[in-house]
Amino acid sequence: MNQSAVANEFAKMRRLRVSPVASVMVVVVAGLTTVSALTAEPSWEALLAGLSLAVPLASPLLLAVLASRLVDVEHLGNGWLLSRTSGLTSGGLCRAKFVALGLVVTVVTAVTSILVLTAGVFLGVRAPVPAGLWAGYTAAVLLVNLVVLALHIVLSARIENQLAGLGIGVLGTVVAVFSGGLPPAVAHLTPWGYYALAAAAGYQGERLVAFTPAYPSVAALGVAAAVLFVIVTRES
Repeated sequence: MNQSAVANEFAKMRRLRVSPVASVMVVVVAGLTTVSALTAEPSWEALLAGLSLAVPLASPLLLAVLASRLVDVEHLGNGWLLSRTSGLTSGGLCRAKFVALGLVVTVVTAVTSILVLTAGVFLGVRAPVPAGLWAGYTAAVLLVNLVVLALHIVLSARIENQLAGLGIGVLGTVVAVFSGGLPPAVAHLTPWGYYALAAAAGYQGERLVAFTPAYPSVAALGVAAAVLFVIVTRES
């Protein structure tokens, strides 16, 4: 990976004020999770269930916005041609954008998880922290976030009208939210459905329970998405 290209993407992000969008992602997810946990007796299961609902509600659209902002600058400023003249293909530029934004998304996902964990302590949850399940959920949802991010970077690069990417982000939000009520086989059909497969807690009837995320399915999605992303960007 061209390190200077990644550094340039971070410089672009500062000018495009990507940080406020990333901050909104943290605040919305952590806020929705904490509020949802207050509707029941505070517990780690309630907080994990809140995360499992808040992440698919907020992440798809905000990831689309992040990708759109960083890619649209190339359409507006003829950046694709400039990068090619400097020896960096359009696909290479997309990979640099993914690395830079991927680091941001990784930090956002980790910080959100830590904030919700801290909120549980302040809410008075006295049970031991399910550290393994919490870390596993965080890793699983991070992988899904990165897959959705890669998808939107490719879409934004191929489609100049960024409203199309944002529209897909809205559609992705709907799919992600409703996938929790669909059979797992249906949830496997779209990247956004994997938010439901990564869920770590939820209601079974009227009882709130924790359960193990579908790690093999999420891992398979990550591998498939990585291969496709490399193939698509190498052809650009």
